[in-house]
Amino acid sequence: MSANDRPQGQQTKQQSRTHDSAFLKACRREPVPHTPVWFMRQAGRSLPEYLKVREGIPMLESCMRPELVTEITLQPVRRHKVDAAIYFSDIVVPLKAIGLDLDIKPGVGPVVAEPIRTRADLARLRDLTPEDVHYVTEAIGMLTAELGETPLIGFAGAPFTLASYLVEGGPSRSHERTKAMMYGDPQLWADLLDRLAEITSAFLKVQIEAGASAVQLFDSWVGALAPADYRRSVMPASVKVFDAVAGYGVPRIHFGVGTGELLGLMGEAGADVVGVDWRVPLDEAARRVGPGKALQGNLDPAVLFASREVVEAKTDEILAAAKGLEGHVFNLGHGVMPSMDPDSLTRLVDYVHTRTAV
Repeated sequence: MSANDRPQGQQTKQQSRTHDSAFLKACRREPVPHTPVWFMRQAGRSLPEYLKVREGIPMLESCMRPELVTEITLQPVRRHKVDAAIYFSDIVVPLKAIGLDLDIKPGVGPVVAEPIRTRADLARLRDLTPEDVHYVTEAIGMLTAELGETPLIGFAGAPFTLASYLVEGGPSRSHERTKAMMYGDPQLWADLLDRLAEITSAFLKVQIEAGASAVQLFDSWVGALAPADYRRSVMPASVKVFDAVAGYGVPRIHFGVGTGELLGLMGEAGADVVGVDWRVPLDEAARRVGPGKALQGNLDPAVLFASREVVEAKTDEILAAAKGLEGHVFNLGHGVMPSMDPDSLTRLVDYVHTRTAV
């Protein structure tokens, strides 16, 4: 039975085992023994053990080796004692899996050989099947056997961010081709995002069916949009993704960078938890998002390059701002930077746990 036709609402063994974890309780806005902590990009270049196992192996190939994915995903859990693992992958993996010619170039990012810019190009965006990403199912099976009561977060790129890579042909600061399609050919744009929403939904379903206890939708570039454009041209596709996995009962997290003006709309899109970057204090973010949502965040990653005293003071500010929240997952306001001292992250986890212990 495939991930696309199995009845939703039935927990896997791993989802049942992790149900009472601090992380999942916080996502559900329930009382917690301590504020849970995990970090975006916690598995990555800040860890010497990561650099050792990845040496000489291209990024996309790394994502397709279950044993390697398992080891990399577990590394920060072992080292930092974080409250959740996040599956090691890349947001373009499902696009590669359906046959698009793309690669991740070091120092550049995802590069698409033939960008999607016409209606005829949409035909290349075929459905994603579980068989296309069998290595994901295999890796998550290995991971859940190792993680015990620690939840695994699955993830995917949001339709807008994937569309930007596909239309631009790679990373872009201005997203001019993307916005030109969005404004100039709104029907083509809507059809593109609809296809990407279907692919993204299928990818998240595979991860949940395999045992992921929560999922996060990364909309890295959506902060480039005005709220009215987001509501009209992007939000429907994000809603479609969140609706597609709602029946599984796992927490759904929504995160983007520079999205202070979009936080309320991102909450409306259907997430249970809204990720907040460092630009908006958590108490103000809660006001913008409204009731009924947990928040995740939001220490500026650059703070970790300062002294231990500064890190602790800034952390205290975030914990104070989070006092009245319905649920709070501590995280950075963006990903871990490659040059960070991993010991500073280990100390941060311990500090948050100690300061918030009931």
